Amino acid sequence: MDRVRDMVATGSVSVVFAQDRDRFAREPAYLFLLKREFEEHGTKLRALNDRGDDSPEGELMNGIFDQFAKFERAKIAERVRRGLRRKANEGYVNLSTPNYGFRHNERRDGLVIHEPEMLVVKKIFHLAAEGCGMVKILSHLYAQGIPSPKGAPVWDRRVVHDLVMNDVYRPHTFTEVAALVAPEVAARLDPDKEYGISWYGQRKVTVRTVSEPDGYGGRRYRKRKSVQWRPKEERVAIPVPAYLPRVLVDRARAAMDASKGSERKHLARGWELRGVVRCPCGCKMSTQSNKPEGESTYHYYVCRRRRMLGKKSPCSQKSLKATEVEAAVWHFVSELLKEPERIRAGMDVLIEQERAAGARDPATETKVWADKVAECDRLRSAYQDQQAAGLMTLDELSSKLEDLENTRRWAHSELEALEAREERAAKLEEDRDALLASMAKTVPDGLDNLTPEEKNKVYRMLRLEVTPASEGYQVSGALGAPCALSGGHLDETTGVE
Repeated sequence: MDRVRDMVATGSVSVVFAQDRDRFAREPAYLFLLKREFEEHGTKLRALNDRGDDSPEGELMNGIFDQFAKFERAKIAERVRRGLRRKANEGYVNLSTPNYGFRHNERRDGLVIHEPEMLVVKKIFHLAAEGCGMVKILSHLYAQGIPSPKGAPVWDRRVVHDLVMNDVYRPHTFTEVAALVAPEVAARLDPDKEYGISWYGQRKVTVRTVSEPDGYGGRRYRKRKSVQWRPKEERVAIPVPAYLPRVLVDRARAAMDASKGSERKHLARGWELRGVVRCPCGCKMSTQSNKPEGESTYHYYVCRRRRMLGKKSPCSQKSLKATEVEAAVWHFVSELLKEPERIRAGMDVLIEQERAAGARDPATETKVWADKVAECDRLRSAYQDQQAAGLMTLDELSSKLEDLENTRRWAHSELEALEAREERAAKLEEDRDALLASMAKTVPDGLDNLTPEEKNKVYRMLRLEVTPASEGYQVSGALGAPCALSGGHLDETTGVE
């Protein structure tokens, strides 16, 4: 839909068709915003199930059917949630995809051990219990040719961490399980066996699509996920078969919690571009130091994927010699800092892009959602008055109030998203003013005396991003158009350019 909006904004689209009206948006307020936005560019919205025309009567009919579609969707979601929770309370698994190491039973209401995958799980727990760091665990899995749960050749570190911490792999005694489940569920269990726990309703995950500036004058679209952990009393425990020894699981968890990554003090240094350099493959480039026997220490930035997988990595980007890339970037930025108006103009562009992200007119969208909240409050009072007058049953009132509350929460979340964008823009303004004020005192004599940490802070305030290119580096951020710098590369295995 964001890409459709961008096409409409060019003014070359006369009409956007869909099979059903709810394909445009399932929230009537969204559909209203979309229609207003498209009308500004001379574009109409049309669907095969439109119930009217552009007359006031036609708009009324379409609005009524939009509300019915929203109500139907809310009721379906409510019935699904109620059915899934009831099934969980009865001790039956309702996972669409079973946890790694398990498979659904024939009735698809329980889990059974899948031996080949569970042996991989056991290997991961043994590696973690032996004190292996995350990179070593991931490298071992890749070297053994063990694909991730989604079939990728490289495991994600978050997947491994969540696997070790998941209670579905930790054995619980019958007494512990009986205290968590209903008596009728406990009656079906074997008192002499141990069970893992699969938690239903542990997290509430909200996914939304957002658009943001890509730093090159365009926009990129990505999914933004927010996770809320529900209180323990709202979760439902479902017993599943246990496989691993409890002592192994506890030891692996303790070792992973205690692992903070050992730092070699003799190689420590200030890294000017930490968190600023990004590999062309999309990964952030991390810092690395080596001191071969009998040679001096050298420092470089390396792609995280290539660092973990070595020459087997699909990424062919060589490491960057720290002294050279830092010198090249700082020479460019220090010259830029002597032109405060260029910095101001670049930061102003970033601020404008941040405020425009996801909303063609933030002020209008804010007003629409604020009005939606006020309308929900007004309708709530009106529905209560109708029920008191005997014009509505309690069940009807409850259903309408629940629908109103869902709409109200939705509107509040949209207002919070708009406020968050405004806060990020305000932070950019704050960084712009602080940077300009700081540079006014420092330029030109004090620039050479900045520490690596202070230079890194300047880069972050400029929202700088450095990417290796074939002949040097590509630098983007509060600079206007991306800039190309010259520089050299380093082979991570030899340290030779």
